[in-house]
Formats: sequence, C-alpha cells, structure tokens
Amino acid sequence: MADDKKKIYHLLQNDDLYQYLLDTSVYPREPEVLKELRDATSSHPLAFYGTAPDCGQFLSMVMRLIGAKKTIEVGVFTGYSLLATALTLPEDGKVIGIDINRKSYDVGVPFIKKAGVSHKIEFIESSALLALDNLLEDPKNEGAFDFAFVDADKDNYANYHERCLNLVKVGGLIVYDNTLWGGTVTVPDVSLVFPDSRKRGWVELVELNKLLAKDPRIEISQIPLGDGMTLCKRLK
Repeated sequence: MADDKKKIYHLLQNDDLYQYLLDTSVYPREPEVLKELRDATSSHPLAFYGTAPDCGQFLSMVMRLIGAKKTIEVGVFTGYSLLATALTLPEDGKVIGIDINRKSYDVGVPFIKKAGVSHKIEFIESSALLALDNLLEDPKNEGAFDFAFVDADKDNYANYHERCLNLVKVGGLIVYDNTLWGGTVTVPDVSLVFPDSRKRGWVELVELNKLLAKDPRIEISQIPLGDGMTLCKRLK
C-alpha cells in the first residue's frame, strides 16, 4: 500500500491539517484499485506528477454533479485521474486520454484492466496539440464533450484552452491543474523560489490566470485544492 505520509503538494496551512483531510475524508472512500495505482506510482521518479487523491475525489464529484458522459484528459502520466474518471463515468461513458509518454501510462494499464473499465478509455499517444487538432477536424466533436481536465505542459495551457473550448459543449466544464503553482503566483521574483525549469511554468501559469479571468466565454472559479485548480464553465 502507498505510504500515505508521502509528500503531496497542497496549499493548506500545514501538513498535519492536510493529512487530517486525507485520513478523514479521502482515503476511506478511495477505491482500492486507485490506492493500488497510487502505490505503484509512488516509486516512479516523477511521482509528484500524479494527481493528488483529494483532487481525484473532487474531480469525480464534479463529473457526477454535471452528469458527464464524454470527457477529455490532456496529460495522463500513470493514469490516476484517468482511472478515477473511468470509474465515475456511466457504463457507456468514454474518456479520451492524451499523453506523449506511453511508458508512464503503461504503469496504470494493469489497474485499469483490473477495474474493468478499459472499454471506457481511449488512450492517444501524441502531443496534445496535435491530438486535439485531429479531434477538431471532425465537426462531430465540436461541443461534443461534457468535461475536460488539463494537467500537462504549462507552456501550452493557453493553446489547450482554445481547443478545449471548441470541444466542450456550452455548459460543460474545463478544469486546469497547478494554477497556483505551489502558492508562488504572488512571488515577485520566482527565481528566488524555483530553478529556471520551474520558473518557466510559473510565468505561463500567471499569464494563463490573467487570460482566464478576462475571458468572457467562460465562468471561472479558482480553488486552493492540490497545487491550485481553476474550473471553467463554457458560457458560449
């Protein structure tokens, strides 16, 4: 079983409070197969890429609230949020997962099969921009999706936004992960906090937050869950 004390990015005031949240509300309701995938992911050198369990729980509830049936996930990693989505969707639901790295996704495949939800998942090994553009080549995909979750390269979040807006129906939701970047979005000089590799993501996310805040096509709510999430409801 995964080490539940393993460090997970969060924005609460201390680790004890976050652990209380996990122990009280998240872990007791986390499906066993998701716990097993979280355990398998914990030894991955990029384990911190994985969706936090409280975020996975939140996304599942949101999808249930809107009755999502057809969804997109941009950035899959080992598939924790993808599996959570597949478990949430109805039997005839479908999630398209897009990631450039098949090797990481393969970590999650045995757990997806064990959960019996392989038929709900279409995995596309590709750069996300190319895959999204390919989907948009078919007019039937415009406005055909209920929900999209974006947790991929931050440089392209603005580009993903335009494409997801075309793919998600009016009234549908797009959720962007990491939008508070470890709580550093207010830091005037991020180089004091992060090396250059993380600084690049910081710059792109700060610009994304400005873009989303003034986009009249969406209604937004930015929440301090995980590393920060922004929910966008398509209005037109």
